[in-house]
Amino acid sequence: MSGQRTPTTEVLIVGGGLVGLTAALVCRHHGLAVTLVERRATTSPQPKARRFHVRSMEVFRELGLARAVHEAARDLAGHDRMAAGRTLAEAELLPLWRPSGPAGSEVEVSPEPPCLIAQDTLEPVLREAAVAAGATVRFGAELISFAQRPEDGEVVAALLDRTTGRRERLRCRRLVAADGARSPVRAALGIGRSGRGPVGEPSVSVYFRADLGDVVRDRAFNLCRLDHPDAPGPLASVDGRHRWVFMTAGDTAGRDWPRLLRTVLGVPAPGLEVLSVLPWRAEMRVADRYTHQLVHLAGDAAHVMPPFAASGANTGIADAHNLGWKLAAVLRGRAAPALLDSYDTERRPAGWFAADQSSRRSQALSDPAAPPDPTLAHPYVLAAGGFQYTEGALAPGPADAADPEPVTEFAPAGRVGTRVPHRWLDERRTRSTLDLAGPHWALLAGPSARVPDRLTIPGPYAAALAVHRSTADFLAPDGLTLLRPDHVVAWRGAGPDAATATLAGLLACDLPPTG
Repeated sequence: MSGQRTPTTEVLIVGGGLVGLTAALVCRHHGLAVTLVERRATTSPQPKARRFHVRSMEVFRELGLARAVHEAARDLAGHDRMAAGRTLAEAELLPLWRPSGPAGSEVEVSPEPPCLIAQDTLEPVLREAAVAAGATVRFGAELISFAQRPEDGEVVAALLDRTTGRRERLRCRRLVAADGARSPVRAALGIGRSGRGPVGEPSVSVYFRADLGDVVRDRAFNLCRLDHPDAPGPLASVDGRHRWVFMTAGDTAGRDWPRLLRTVLGVPAPGLEVLSVLPWRAEMRVADRYTHQLVHLAGDAAHVMPPFAASGANTGIADAHNLGWKLAAVLRGRAAPALLDSYDTERRPAGWFAADQSSRRSQALSDPAAPPDPTLAHPYVLAAGGFQYTEGALAPGPADAADPEPVTEFAPAGRVGTRVPHRWLDERRTRSTLDLAGPHWALLAGPSARVPDRLTIPGPYAAALAVHRSTADFLAPDGLTLLRPDHVVAWRGAGPDAATATLAGLLACDLPPTG
């Protein structure tokens, strides 16, 4: 054994949940060698997160997985309504509400619709795709310890095969910790967390199986608010007929769950089977650092928040999308190492924003009589990744500071630090502005902009930049918009020389301060 060389990989991902698997897919999309280890033997047996925003689906679209995800979600297709009643038998569908766009008009926000799919259905899709993409995916393998060697540019990890008991070492150039809210990696690094802490009262999630198709009939819903005095709480549909999750306040002590479920359902429900009972309490905590030398935190390891519209899962997918291209750019020598500093600079404020919004919205739901909070973000700002990065791998000009992205309204205009607005580029509506970037950079040009179809960035971080001409309404006629691989606007200006100089400066992490 002593004569054998320690195996190597470019990126080691710890955690095989939604975020870890997405991170593996993003890294492979950018051509990196990836090993993922997960201490459990299988993907999650619990439904957990179910609602995936358009922004998450845009990430899956870039990875070529959106169609597969929608196909796997077919059991919940059309379950986008809410319902309410004393019991399920008495519940009625609520009016379908859709948030409006600018000036109250309906807008098409994304090339991808949102998706209702249970986490235990989605994770196997991502795992299979990661393996097919060339990632080494090892379930039943646990990270025991790790040592960072910044001077050598590597992390040495000690792994345990939980099936055979065999221990081994693995060297990597970067480690991504997607190992959950109790993250052993974060604890080993001594990274603290800040935030509100516990939000609301202790709760219980009861995952059960019962054929309720005849009870629901033509009232297909995503979530049904049950107001029975014995145990009020929401009932979530996992597959539309057989699998359900009921959530209520309190603890598990002394409760006859089959009897209580039949009470709040309002029907005998023969054959009802309780699969699991999980006590939990919502929290809002965000890591004080997302990066420590060669280790990066993502997903619940970086932030925990109340489960409002699966905010934690969607925020974690965005973490992976932001981090993946930066890892590839640095590890393949296309950018200076300091580019990875922007992961913390950008994603930690975004994580705090999502956690704060989720906490406040969850509290508002618990008190329907409370007056509306006018400071809450517009729903599309949350669903379409509308949070604006104000610092990071960006090159804002003097005018950009005077025109920040609004939060309480949805008014995307291609501002620096925001996801590029969606506009269709062809009459058949198959190609979006979001399809122009990823895994490479792109330059979007107004109709009268004078610029070649392709630009080459000289120097140590040489890159090729494809130019796409468009009449999108957020573009100045002679203006240019530089898109990062994660669809974020990095710069707006005019002239090909300015565009190439800006990209070169971003990759070198050497931009003059803006005034």
